[in-house]
Order: sequence, then structure tokens, then C-alpha cells
Amino acid sequence: MTTAGRSLGSGVGSGGTGSTDLLDALEALRGCLGEVRLPLDAPGAAAARAGRAELFAQLDDYVLPRLRRIEAPLLAVVGGSTGAGKSTLVNSLVGAEVSPAGVLRPTTRAPVLVCAQADVRWFADRRVLPGLPRVTGDSADPGSLRLVPSPALAPGLAVLDAPDIDSVVTANRELGAQLLAAADLWLFVTSAARYADAVPWELLRTAAERATALAVVLDRVPAEGEAEVREHLAAMLAREGLAQAPLFVVRESPLTEGRLPEPVVAPLREWLTRLAEDVEERQAVVRATLEGAVASVLPRGEEVAAALDAQVATAEVLRREAIAAYDIARDEVETAVRDGSLLRGEVLARWQDLVGTGELLRSLEGAVGRFRDRISAAVRGRPAPGRELRAALEDTVETVVSVAAARAAERAAAAWEARPAGAALLAPTDGELGRAAADLPDRLRGEVRGWQSTVLDLVSREGAGRRSAARVLSLGVNGAGLAAMIAVFAHTGGLTGGEVVVAGGASALAQKVLEAVFGDEAVRRLAATARADLLERVERVLGDEADRYLRLLDRAQVDPDRAGQLREALSGVAAAGRPGAGRPGAGRPAVRGRR
Repeated sequence: MTTAGRSLGSGVGSGGTGSTDLLDALEALRGCLGEVRLPLDAPGAAAARAGRAELFAQLDDYVLPRLRRIEAPLLAVVGGSTGAGKSTLVNSLVGAEVSPAGVLRPTTRAPVLVCAQADVRWFADRRVLPGLPRVTGDSADPGSLRLVPSPALAPGLAVLDAPDIDSVVTANRELGAQLLAAADLWLFVTSAARYADAVPWELLRTAAERATALAVVLDRVPAEGEAEVREHLAAMLAREGLAQAPLFVVRESPLTEGRLPEPVVAPLREWLTRLAEDVEERQAVVRATLEGAVASVLPRGEEVAAALDAQVATAEVLRREAIAAYDIARDEVETAVRDGSLLRGEVLARWQDLVGTGELLRSLEGAVGRFRDRISAAVRGRPAPGRELRAALEDTVETVVSVAAARAAERAAAAWEARPAGAALLAPTDGELGRAAADLPDRLRGEVRGWQSTVLDLVSREGAGRRSAARVLSLGVNGAGLAAMIAVFAHTGGLTGGEVVVAGGASALAQKVLEAVFGDEAVRRLAATARADLLERVERVLGDEADRYLRLLDRAQVDPDRAGQLREALSGVAAAGRPGAGRPGAGRPAVRGRR
């Protein structure tokens, strides 16, 4: 019996440098995979999560334990379709009922591992499948691994009866796949009625891709159809790159005490016994399967790294969409501030109450100095309209920003809802982020009042210690400050009809009043500073609104560096596996047997 495969290097299993380097690299990869999170529903995320879990489990369940103890017994996992006769076959091989057969399906039960008494120590310490508690005795809880010593098996070989790989019970399917990934040799059991089923062939293709040693048992074959069924199954195996897999045919036979007749199972038992007794051959199978598993780490790990890239890209798209929605809101407010849209309605009425717009507009045709005193008197004599104007400005700015924030929330929510990742993040918020935050009015009011106070401070500082100080005092800081607030909204691009004339006149009047007090250059500087302060405050408020979305992304904890770290770990595995590793994809183990 010969096995062709790829070498893991001269140090594997003997404490050599190659083995140590590869083991260290794989342990580093395992640590990195353990830190991988794929929280967003990015393209391919579901498959990548499953792939990461499978790779991590195979490192834990098989690759690392086997690298540490290359001399441990070969583990043959018996897996296959529902009702294929796996348990009956295992019981027949060992000549005792060690695995319950004929149980009501679907059910979840503990897998059974049978080995020689001398080999129990290899499997009792969780070297393989560390996540499954070990039990002995006749029964075990689901999720545990029942160990059964048997004199029927030669030392060096263990047989594990796995759950159905096509079970309707999810836990059974997942455990079955996990056990197959931990196998040195997969004994695939199918029947004459089920061998063409789709689900088993998916796993058979995986076995071919990973170069897992494989033997096929075709069970329950009618004597009259044996040749035809064997030929068809052999052709299917060849098409999938599994032509070298030994094929054993078990004819349909009556059971004796629940077991198959000895002549029926003798060829398979003899083959397994020879494999157990031939140390060189057995370790060649182990090395070939291990090499295939290690070789598969690189492309599977790269798939996870690509999924991590997709996480980062998706998070960035969601981040840009949220920020863009509020950037539009900021632009809307800035346009309203600059185009005179705020100088309408209540603000205009209160400004007219404050300074008597009609009279002052007529006075602009003469010298500014002649109507300065009238303005001062009007401001000093009518304090109530000043307070009303300030309140009107506050309400108008708050309304413009609130409307812009509400539209931004709707835009951001719609953009996120259009993407699976965004929709999943928004789902727990119950539509809350599609509206402006409940505390927006309070925050906004504080910022607008803060802006008004800043404008008054600017007016006070501009007039302090200068010849204009007396003019500021005569006009009043509040009066000059209100004029400065009106001057901030200097243009009229957003208005139509009569509003243009009135608002433009109000803005121009405020400008002339301030120029009479401070001079042209100071007025331009003051208005620009006041406008910049207002827009900065608006941006802060809108930024806080956008942060509600960004905090959702931050809580997802998409790590932009994780893909690079994973690729670095994969490079370490590739480098450690180079000495004596052979050509990747050079073949799979050929286990000599029957056809």
C-alpha cells in the first residue's frame, strides 16, 4: 500500500526547526483569527463568518493538535448521509454495539470514538476536538465525545462515528462537518439509493480541495445492481478529482444482532487493520492530510482577509453617506444665512418695529450722520422691540437648522436602509435615527443664544478704546449688536418680489448703521466673524446629529488594521511551510485499496 502526498518538511513531528516554525506561525494565525470580527452585513460577510469559524475550528480541532503530536493514532471519521448505515457499519467492524443504530431521526446525540485500549490516552486529553467533553460509558449528553475502547481495533487507528452530514438538525450538520475537518481519513458512507445526493458531494469536493485522505463505502447495494452502481459512483468520484479514493461495496444483507455478516465487512476491516499496523503508511496518510489542511489555510485565510476589506469599505461607505447627508444640511443653512432668506416674516417685522424702516430708508438719501441720532433714539426708546427682534432671530435660525437636520436624518436613514449593513445597524433603533434627536431644540437654542452673546461681545470689543466708543454708547451695545446680526444676513438671493426690496433695504440699513459707528472695514470684519461663528455653531449641532450614525458604526468595531494583520500571519504560515513543502496543489494522497 502506497500513499503519494506532499511533505510537511523534515522537522514535522520530530521537534525540528521546520515543525517549530510552522507550529508557531499557525498558532499566531489562530490568535489573529480569534480576533477577527465581521459585524457588518457587507457583501459575502455571511459566508466569510462561516469560513472563519470553520478555519478556526480546524486549526483547534486538527491542524495544531496533529502538528504537535504527529505520531498519534490515525483518526478515521465515518461520515455520510442520513440512513446510510454508518452506525451499523461501525458496530459491525468492531463486533459490538458501540454506536446506537436505527434511532429515530432527526436526533442529536454524542459522537462515538472507538479505539484500542492503549490509544485511549491520545483522545482522553482533548488533544483532538478540544471543545467536546469526554465521557465513557453507555450514554453521553449531546455535544460530548464518547470514548469506547475495543479489542477489535489494532493500536494506531481510531474510528469515530459522526452525525449525519445532511441532517435536518442544524447542530448535527455542524458537528458532522466539524468532525470531518478533524479527520486524518474520511470514511464516507453512502447507499445505493443516496450516493448521488447533492449535500454529500459538497463535502466530498471540500475533501478533494483540501487533499484529505478519503475512502468511500457504498452500502446497501443490491447484488443485481452492484456493477452498474459501482461503475457510476466511480465515474462521479473521478470527475471530482477523487479517482484514487478506495471504494468498498457492502451488499444488502440481513443483519444478525443488528450487525452485518462478517464476509460483507471483512474487506474494509482488513484494509483498516493493515493501515493501522503499517506505521510508515499510516503516518504517510496523516502527513498528506495534514499537508492538505495546512495548504488550504492560505486561500481560506485570504477569503477572510478579503471579507475584512469589505467590512472596512462598507463602513466607509456608510460613514460617507451619513456625513454627506449632514453636509447637505450644513450647506442649506449656510445658503439661508447668506442669501437673505432669514430676513423675512417675523424678523423683518421686528426690525421695522425697532428702527422704523420706512423713515430710515428715506433718510439714506442724505448723509448718514443726520439720521444716526434718530436711530439711537429709536433704539433707546423702544427696548421691547429689541428683545422681540432678538427672539425672532433666535426662532428663525432654530427653525432653519431644525428643518435641515430633520431632512438630513431622513436622507441618512434612507441611504443606510438601502444597504443590508446599514439596515441591520438601524433595525434596533426603531426608526429613531430617521428623525432629529429629541434634545436638538435645547442644544440648538443654546448655540443660537451663545452666538447672539458672541455678537454683542464682538460689538463691545470693536468699540472699546476707539473713537467709535462714544457712538457705540450712544447707539447702545444691544442696538449695534442687533444691527450686526441683521448685517450677517447680507444678501437676498433667496427672496422674491417685494421681499427683496424690504429685506435688501433692512440689510443695507443695518450695514449703514454699523458703518456710521465703526467704519467700512470694521463692519466687514465684524459681520464676517459673526457669520463664521454662527456657521461653526450650526456645524457643531449638525455634527452631533451625524454622530448618532457614526456611533452606531463605532460600536460595530470594524478594525481597519485587522486585514493587514491577518495577511501578515498568513505570510508567516506560507514562509514557515516552504522548506520541503513541495509544490502547492501537486496532488492528494492516494490510499491504495479496493475498487
